[in-house]
Amino acid sequence: VIPEVVRVVEEKRPPNAKPFRMPDKCPECGSTVERAGALHFCTGGLLCPAQIKEGIRHFASKRAMDIEGLGMMHVDQFVDAGIIKDAADLYRLKKEEILKLERWAEKSAENLLDAIEKSKHPALERLIYALGIRGVGEHMARVLAERFGGLESLMEAAEDELLGTDGIGPETAHSIVDFFRERHNRDVIKKLEDAGVAFPKKKGGGRGALAGKVFL
Repeated sequence: VIPEVVRVVEEKRPPNAKPFRMPDKCPECGSTVERAGALHFCTGGLLCPAQIKEGIRHFASKRAMDIEGLGMMHVDQFVDAGIIKDAADLYRLKKEEILKLERWAEKSAENLLDAIEKSKHPALERLIYALGIRGVGEHMARVLAERFGGLESLMEAAEDELLGTDGIGPETAHSIVDFFRERHNRDVIKKLEDAGVAFPKKKGGGRGALAGKVFL
């Protein structure tokens, strides 16, 4: 069976097809591409418009802050126009700025601003997931919310403290610490707080000596 499958796949390739090779440079910003496990990442950070846009899209997505009506094209439009540079800037958007852009009407601009306003009271795990920390998916965001009980405690957590949390390995622990060590990420979090985004607390969470431990 396997040789038959391989032959069918080969026959579907065009005669001039070439093997895929991962680029050494990001096609968007020209920064070096770095490998982390099985994944490859652009190292451009704030220099890479594709990373900025994708970070904002992730932040606004349904399973994160759930900002209804903010699609991929809208994010591209806002970033390209220079009216937002990070996710926190969504909360500073003004109707007049939006209406200057193509394909926006009074009602659609008002609906988007209403959706942004509604997103200011997320569950803690949604807020953590929305930040886009490498290695922190929805499940890990819930684990971190239960373990630390608040974003402030998570931001100050040491690597060995994270490693003591069920399900967190060295790579994820290092990624979390690195994320909160980065000045830009802390600035965005401060901007979110200043804009009125609530940083909820989880009952029973925290960094006490017995937090996160199980006894039999």
